Amino acid sequence: MSELGTPNPAVSPAADAAVARIWVLEDPRPGTSAQALGIAERLGEPFRRIPLRWNWRTHFAGLAPRGSLAGLAAPGITPADLRHKPALVISAGRRSAAVALWLKVHTGCRIVHCMSPGLAGVWRRPEFDLLVLPEHDGAAPAPNVFTVLGAPHRLSQAALAEAREIWSERLSHLPHPRVALLLGGPPKSTEMPPGLAHRLGQRVARLVAARGGSIMASTSRRTGREATEALAAGLGPAMHLLYRWGEPGENPYRGFLASADTIVITADSVSMISEACATDAAVYVALPELASPRHHRLAKSLYDAGQARPFEASLAAWPRPKLDEAARVAEEIRRRFSLG
Repeated sequence: MSELGTPNPAVSPAADAAVARIWVLEDPRPGTSAQALGIAERLGEPFRRIPLRWNWRTHFAGLAPRGSLAGLAAPGITPADLRHKPALVISAGRRSAAVALWLKVHTGCRIVHCMSPGLAGVWRRPEFDLLVLPEHDGAAPAPNVFTVLGAPHRLSQAALAEAREIWSERLSHLPHPRVALLLGGPPKSTEMPPGLAHRLGQRVARLVAARGGSIMASTSRRTGREATEALAAGLGPAMHLLYRWGEPGENPYRGFLASADTIVITADSVSMISEACATDAAVYVALPELASPRHHRLAKSLYDAGQARPFEASLAAWPRPKLDEAARVAEEIRRRFSLG
């Protein structure tokens, strides 16, 4: 989801970005673009953001043997854009893979691509210089495959520290232990069953109230109005703050993550679970009934790595290293490639 939260401010100045040797192909879906942007930000060098918009031909662009710009809506990539050729293109998602391949053919750049390249990669998979693939998708080993836990994202330690400072005063009335309760919803839907939301709210509220703590709860666009109100009713026994998706004011998602001692998150969002693991809080995954088989595999990979636990009857903390896969990918890029 990472439609929640605000952009990481640590991006390159516009003047430097215009001639930057690193380009980021920015898919319009926030959770997808965040993977490419997060890696670029961890590299610590100027980069140029290339916003992508799609037209109906996008679904066929992956069939082109030399990559294609056919799926791009105007303005797309123009000859003027190529006056300063990139040394490295970072992309994410199936739709941007064909664009990345086209740029490699026409500029000689290297490509770092996150997620499966889909049709664009069926015949030309070896031409991606680095494929960043989630461990839970079971990618076959290859010299150009680099596997990650969850998904890369933009929630760096600097971003968390900034969010903690920004929200410190506004959350100062909430006693510890603080539990961030983050709800998504069924994929491609806005109708989480209200009963599920209510029961989850009740369970968390009972545990938190018994410890004298507080809850920082947030819903998403997929939660739906009825489930949000059901959650609110379930939270009643505990001191809590609830952000309803779309309500006026700044979204506190990052502030909640940065300020939590424990995080309970629903099992349906790769992005939110991955971002939760960037903190040093205990992470519990709830409502597995909302998860697809792919989400179940993600959860298991995190359990096996000691990064998360299933939410059952406890909110106890345990030592857990912060997870920053975007930084690990950036280090692999530095190791493999020279961008001079």
